[in-house]
Amino acid sequence: MQFESGRVIVFTMSPNADSRVVLEVKNLVKTFPKVEAVKGISFEVKKGECLGLLGPNGAGKTTTIEILEGIQKPTSGEILYLGKPVTRDFQKVAGIQFQKTSLPDYLTCRDVLKLFQSFYENTLPIETMVEWCALEEYLDRDVHKLSGGQRQRLLLALALIHDPEIVFLDEPTTGLDPHARRNFWELVNQIKSKGKTVLLTTHYMDEAFQLCDRILIVDHGKILIEGDPRTLLSQHFNQKILELDSKLAPLFADSQAFTFKPIAVGSHLEIHTTEIEGTLSELVAQKIPLESLTIRSHTLEDLFIELTGKELRPE
Repeated sequence: MQFESGRVIVFTMSPNADSRVVLEVKNLVKTFPKVEAVKGISFEVKKGECLGLLGPNGAGKTTTIEILEGIQKPTSGEILYLGKPVTRDFQKVAGIQFQKTSLPDYLTCRDVLKLFQSFYENTLPIETMVEWCALEEYLDRDVHKLSGGQRQRLLLALALIHDPEIVFLDEPTTGLDPHARRNFWELVNQIKSKGKTVLLTTHYMDEAFQLCDRILIVDHGKILIEGDPRTLLSQHFNQKILELDSKLAPLFADSQAFTFKPIAVGSHLEIHTTEIEGTLSELVAQKIPLESLTIRSHTLEDLFIELTGKELRPE
């Protein structure tokens, strides 16, 4: 672990990544007439890893991603691909799945794949994309008849059609139901297993925890923290959380009877403790009903709120 400019940097190696740096961002700055959206961000992405970029609305993450994708130009800073400055040729090795993409409604999935194949000199066979993204069942279905999850599978296939080395996924599961989200996670893990490097933005903390080898949490244009999600949680939290129904709050009015003070969070009370058995004994001794009790560990959302003071929700 290293401390730099007021932020904690945790260096870890992904089991899927090798030591080669694919993408390097150095002192990236982006200013607009009335705001400095990105304030000297620096980070690396290693081959074969999934790096998650997280941040509240207005944090600068979208601007950062758009600069990397070539949509916006930086005010200053440097972006290197395999040690060399990024040029227009970077589009040949990068695939992008935008959160929203318009497609011809009355073409079939097969036709759309053929159309996008025509945009590149070197592409993967359609059969390969069908297998990778599980498109078999609706390959000949019109695009406008696809469900949200099916459409996202097709968009992922289009991002991969030219066999890119690095793939940008911009909030790919926003609006999908839980089942479709988990199916998409399986696809991303499959893509990672083929050695692809993934840069992911997401508003779902469970998604970041499941998919990302490392995360960057960004706020006010700066990186607050980066590292392996599990390592970050273990370093920041050594307590468990006991949750009780908020209706029990009046029973804790006599603060002298307890060695802890519950925290009201939404519709429940939280008790943070390193001594679960002792805390439970106190609750039983004070005749606190435990029917609603749940015990959990801290999550990435807890860490995110602690660092930014905000909840991460879709715009």
